[in-house]
Amino acid sequence: MADSDTPDHLPGLLPDAVHRSVHPGTALLRLETTHAREGILDGAWWPRSRDIGAELPSLLSALTEHLGPVTRVGLDGSAWDELPTRVMVDDRVVHVDSFPVGDDTVLITRGDRDHFSLMLVPPGTSPDAARAAMARAVRADNVTEARQILIETGSDTPPTPA
Repeated sequence: MADSDTPDHLPGLLPDAVHRSVHPGTALLRLETTHAREGILDGAWWPRSRDIGAELPSLLSALTEHLGPVTRVGLDGSAWDELPTRVMVDDRVVHVDSFPVGDDTVLITRGDRDHFSLMLVPPGTSPDAARAAMARAVRADNVTEARQILIETGSDTPPTPA
C-alpha cells in the first residue's frame, strides 16, 4: 500500500493523531482523532478575538493542512464584529455564510456533502475551561451539543478578573 493510500490520507477521514506545539498567532484547534466521525462534533476552535478577519485565515489554513481544501464556512454573523462573504486562504477563495447556528458552532464544508462541525469556544474563556471544553468536544463518543459542553465546563461565561 502506498503511503498516500493509508487511512490517514483517504478523503473524508480525520488523521489518527496530530501532535504539534502551538506557535504564537496560530489557531487553537482540536480535531476528533477517529475515522468513524460518530460524535456530534468533529472538533473545537478557540479563537483569540471576535475579529473574524484576523481569526478565520489561521483556522482555515490549519484545517486545510489536515482535511484538505475548505470551500465554505458557516458562522453566526451576530457573534462576530464583521463577517465577510469570502476570504482568501492559501491562494484559494473560501466562501463565508452567515447562519443562525448559534455562536457556539462553526460549520466547515470541504466538498458537496462533506461537512464538519466545530464547537466554538468563546474568545475570553479561561485556559482551563477552554481545554476542558475542547477535550470533551473531540471525544469520539460525545453526544453532547456544543452549547451544553460550554455551559458544563464554564466556558460560556467570561473569566473573572484576577
